[in-house]
Amino acid sequence: MILIVDSGSTKSDWIAVDNNGKQILEKVRTKGLNPEVLKGDKLKKLIKKNPDLKANRKDVTHVFFYGAGCGTDRGKEIVRAALVEVFPEALIKVEEDTLAAVYGTISHDTEAAVVCILGTGSNCSYFDGAKLHQKVQSLGYILMDDASGNYYGKQLIRDYYFNSMPENIKIAFGSKYNMEADYVKYNIYKQPNPNAYLANFAEFMFLNKDSEYIVELIKQGIRIFVENYIMQYKEEVKTVPVHFAGSIAYFSQDEIKAVAKEMGFTVGNFERRPIEGLVAYHIKNL
Repeated sequence: MILIVDSGSTKSDWIAVDNNGKQILEKVRTKGLNPEVLKGDKLKKLIKKNPDLKANRKDVTHVFFYGAGCGTDRGKEIVRAALVEVFPEALIKVEEDTLAAVYGTISHDTEAAVVCILGTGSNCSYFDGAKLHQKVQSLGYILMDDASGNYYGKQLIRDYYFNSMPENIKIAFGSKYNMEADYVKYNIYKQPNPNAYLANFAEFMFLNKDSEYIVELIKQGIRIFVENYIMQYKEEVKTVPVHFAGSIAYFSQDEIKAVAKEMGFTVGNFERRPIEGLVAYHIKNL
């Protein structure tokens, strides 16, 4: 059994195939397995908590894991160590989630493109058709992650408390979420996965896109992301498309296209969840 995994900070998608590329189990979903926010013991517990993974763990021969927080050797080793304990018979390969986004969005194996992730977190890389090039190392949700779910969650909370929202939007926001200060601070500063907590608020934007305030909020986040991330590859974007993966990107397609027109780059493909393209890539290379 071969496991192919696309893991963000909020959730992880697992697909099992046999040596012929035939899917064996229904797609499995666990919580996100980000080594930057969870310790190794917690990663193992989350994996073993899933009954399908636990029941079949000794039959797994290969695990191809692509995850948020795996862009450094340290992050990769934390995840690899957890996977080795859970799947003792398997060959383990751990890569960063940006590579999953590449395989999930490019139109063919050797296509050159700038590939962005806008999900719970955010990132951007250049794929030259063979190798991945990254100019900015992520420092996580507090310092970076522009235009991500946690970025927008933070902006919405700030605007709520600074009274920067239109009154009708503020009333709707306060009705949908518990905005008591102690509750918000408890979830951000005392609970695990504060980035995922913040990202939960981003759903509000997509339920209220008839608001000019919301549309401009989305566009402004994308402009910041373009300046800080995409324009690291300002020569490359003159000749290659910019692909996007992740739920935030998928539901912000109109705003991304509008900002692309403003800032002079070509939008390529959108993929909400890269796992399907990732599986196709590995099946071709079995």
